[in-house]
Amino acid sequence: MKVPIIMPQLGESIAEARIINFLTKPGDQIEAGQDLIEVETDKATMTVTSPCGGKIEDFSAQVDESYAVGATLGHIEATKEEAARQGLDVSTPAKQSDTDRMAKGDTNGRARVRPTVRGLPVPANAAGASYLSPRLKARMAELGLSAADLAGVAGSGAAGRVTIEDFEKFITSLEKQKMSGASSMRVAVADAMRRSWTRPLATVGLPVLLDAVLAHRKTSNPKPGPALYALRALAIALSENSAPAGRLVGTKIVHPGSIDVGFAVEAEDGVLVPVIRHADQKTLRDLTERYNELVELARQRKLPADATGGSIATVTNFGTFGLTWATPIPLPEQTLVLGMGAGRPAPHWDEKKNQFVPIIEANLTLSFDHRVLDGGAAGRLLQRIGQLMGQPEKL
Repeated sequence: MKVPIIMPQLGESIAEARIINFLTKPGDQIEAGQDLIEVETDKATMTVTSPCGGKIEDFSAQVDESYAVGATLGHIEATKEEAARQGLDVSTPAKQSDTDRMAKGDTNGRARVRPTVRGLPVPANAAGASYLSPRLKARMAELGLSAADLAGVAGSGAAGRVTIEDFEKFITSLEKQKMSGASSMRVAVADAMRRSWTRPLATVGLPVLLDAVLAHRKTSNPKPGPALYALRALAIALSENSAPAGRLVGTKIVHPGSIDVGFAVEAEDGVLVPVIRHADQKTLRDLTERYNELVELARQRKLPADATGGSIATVTNFGTFGLTWATPIPLPEQTLVLGMGAGRPAPHWDEKKNQFVPIIEANLTLSFDHRVLDGGAAGRLLQRIGQLMGQPEKL
């Protein structure tokens, strides 16, 4: 019997994946669970495995093409006994999937889906122009544009409305300029940030001494990354009072069920946020190996599913770029993002010596959803984080 090779659901909110390489070829004998196809999502490189043992009959998918979840990528010739042993339905012949039927009219045989990134929320439409006529909406839909793409268009209509003529002039002007395609990751990050910006956000800052952290790091093996000290301090502070990381839903503050904290890692054309689960329950030493492992996997875009999504806050070390101050934006599903600036020498008044002494100082920033936190609560949380970082041996 012919068993279809189906594009699986590779993670939360993943809608499609691009074929990178075929690990087998037609005619090859394969086993159940064997890796057949290497694919790339917006988040990581993964594999499609065989649903059963048998012989590869054909691959209908093409390299460098993207296919929606549920699409048929090829077929395996297998015995009914083998298919039944793997729990496959052998009562009826394989049928074209619903996703494939949805793809009618697409010359590549693929459903037209909107790419997303696991670990970021499913992109939501962002409001741009204040009013869009039905005709303008239809034209924008034809070109695959959203209202947010008109943010830089000056409207000539009543009350500054963007008319269809304004829109066509805008499109014509774009065609005269150099353009390059935005990656699916960049699109997903942009959509997430638009969604984040619908909330009232604020930032508080605090300079902290890094001497204790740097001295502790010198004696540690393996050496924790600077951001890991901040992550562990944030986790402890939130374990003492989880309300600052709560989410406002209607008239309720929903407290987090566990202290799962993410950290930002720069990847090609975007930022990924690996997550350390129960960061309050593990020591700094225990977290170091896992943290370093996730940094490397994120850079390779090979994060495991259990290390993405569901975090309650993020830590970002913008000091790696030489920046001393920044105002990061929390992810849409989070209330907090803790930022860490570059350390630099600064004078510090020593009460005991009655003189200035040189220290290494860095700015910590805490950006937050002002609906959940006020400046006082955010300031107290940041003070507690700074206090904990001053005692790294207790982290």
